[in-house]
Formats: sequence, structure tokens, C-alpha cells
Amino acid sequence: MKQGLSHCLQIFPVPDLERTTHFYERIGFGAVNYLEAAEPHVCLYRDSVEIILTKSNLEKITPNRVSHGYGYDAYFVAYDQKGLEEELKQLGIKIVRSLTTTDYNNREFVFEDVDGRWIAVGNKL
Repeated sequence: MKQGLSHCLQIFPVPDLERTTHFYERIGFGAVNYLEAAEPHVCLYRDSVEIILTKSNLEKITPNRVSHGYGYDAYFVAYDQKGLEEELKQLGIKIVRSLTTTDYNNREFVFEDVDGRWIAVGNKL
């Protein structure tokens, strides 16, 4: 029997489920709504990445870099970072850090989502 971790999904509490869902659909995620569930949420899927949006009681989300002084809110591992960066640029998505090699030897770029979260997209060299 194979043991160990196999996947990770990201949970984002959001003030406006519809607004955030629309943003992620715009960048290629498919959405499945569970708005009538006891705990309303939306599941977003693109390739092997899954994000679950839950309804926050807060009117505004505080990103990690604001709460803690630095840090991303999610990190998506990808093989074609350059192609994905170009795709997001063409969609008018804010790129906050262009594709570069980090001091921890990852090739990555960072975009900002509609709630102000910074999402890194990268992979080890």
C-alpha cells in the first residue's frame, strides 16, 4: 500500500463568492457551486489545482504579506510558468513579480487575485 501525501488544495475564505468565482473562471478555472449546502462554498478546478471558496464574515480579506509582513497566500506548482504568466498578462491580471529565479532556486512569478491575495506560480529548477 502506497503511503504519504498526494495532493493539496487551497481554501480561500472570501467576502463575495460570486466576485471571486468570476475572477478564477476568467483565468481558466471551472466552478462547481455548492451554495445551498449547510456550509456554502464553490469548488474551482484547473488542471490538478483545486481551490475551495468559502463565505467569510469579513468584508475584506487581509493577505499574508499584510498580516505577517511577507509571504504568499498560495503557491501553484507549474511546468510552463512563462506561458502561464503570458496568459494572465493577456487577460489583464496584475502580475506583482515577473518570472525570475528565486534565492531558493525556484523559477516563479506572482499574480494578485481579486481579493488582494498574492499567488505564486513556480517550480524547482
